[in-house]
Amino acid sequence: MQPDEKPYAPSCEENKAPILAVIGPLFRDARRLLEIGGGTGQHAVCFAAALPHLRWQTSDVADNLPGIRAWMDEAALPNLPPPLTLDVLGAWPEGPFDAVFSANTAHIMPVEAVAAMFRGVGEVLAPGGRFALYGPFNVDGGYTSDSNRRFDAWLKTQNPRMGLRDLEDLATLAEQQGLTLAANHAMPVNNRTLVWERAPA
Repeated sequence: MQPDEKPYAPSCEENKAPILAVIGPLFRDARRLLEIGGGTGQHAVCFAAALPHLRWQTSDVADNLPGIRAWMDEAALPNLPPPLTLDVLGAWPEGPFDAVFSANTAHIMPVEAVAAMFRGVGEVLAPGGRFALYGPFNVDGGYTSDSNRRFDAWLKTQNPRMGLRDLEDLATLAEQQGLTLAANHAMPVNNRTLVWERAPA
């Protein structure tokens, strides 16, 4: 990537408005948020600009940080600190965070990394905090649409350890961390935003 280039994902451009409509009210009272898997950085810039009360701390594996920084340098937002290196299987940033957000990560992580993500969220999420996870999910072991079935098959051709995760399995991982499913928002193109809450202190 050249210094003046920014990575671009059309899906981020398409889904940012529907996601913001959900997380805006959800994170209205939050002040410090951790984003897991910032990807291109498009979401971080969009959501930090729309939610100026919220310090949006994005993170990702080291290879993705230059692209995220390119978006952030251009935006120059005061509530968008430099991205952190985060491999969910490794060390996590120091909490607590009032909120955690992640988009389109669970289906590209292997199963053990998904479990590690929930353990990490359990460690850093403050009492009363919320964890919002966006993406395509299965329900009761089955696909919710033909497009999700095709997408899952395509993912497995890229890496057999990828794949859509089942809502019930995620709920079990969350419950092990003291998190309760508080909302399940239907989103465009057969995606969902799942919201877990930690009980107040």
